[in-house]
Amino acid sequence: MVNIMLNVLVADDSKQITSILSEYIKKEGYNVVVANDGEQALKCFKKDDFNMVLLDVVMPKKDGFEICKEIRKTSTVPIIMITGKNEDHEKIMGLTIGADDYVIKPFSPNEVIARIKAIMRRMDLNMEKTSKCINFDNVSINLEKFTVSLNEQMVMLTKKEIEILWMMISNRGKVFTRENLLNSLWGYDYYGDCRTVDSHIKRLRAKLDEHNHENWDIKTVWGLGYKFEVYIDES
Repeated sequence: MVNIMLNVLVADDSKQITSILSEYIKKEGYNVVVANDGEQALKCFKKDDFNMVLLDVVMPKKDGFEICKEIRKTSTVPIIMITGKNEDHEKIMGLTIGADDYVIKPFSPNEVIARIKAIMRRMDLNMEKTSKCINFDNVSINLEKFTVSLNEQMVMLTKKEIEILWMMISNRGKVFTRENLLNSLWGYDYYGDCRTVDSHIKRLRAKLDEHNHENWDIKTVWGLGYKFEVYIDES
């Protein structure tokens, strides 16, 4: 299927990289907008609607981390970080501030396309869910709009955090291993590891803990994984 109407923002100060990525992305039927520095990337993002953002970590004027933080203030659009360093702290930083995935230079353009398509497939699957909304106790999730409210107050979560919360609320009391979550929400073609899940759970908890939710919590099951634990009688 050709996704003519989908827009991808590619931000990297290397014109060679943006040229190659643009060529491959356009072959998949996506529209591409290129930015060569952080300020230009942010201006482009505010000017148009994007379905995917690829951000180089090291860019002039504003780096990729700054741009990611700015985007996450208003949007849950999927973000793939591009980094030249294969260092855990840099990957964890990107995931912590809201990135959905990352690729390491030098990379194969086909790998980047595979990651983009995997994220797009998951978005399509979510939109095909029979039920677009779920309500439990004081939390409400709308998958059509990708919004979450707690105590009738909006909580700014990334798309991946919303997916995690949806899955856990839908399966209250079930223990999810890190591998379960990684395979279900990132897909078997994801190149990360289980620390990706830990980073997202940690960030999700921090955001939820800013609001009262005494009747439930996301608990760690030591040696296994995580579960959505309920402290009230649902019968």
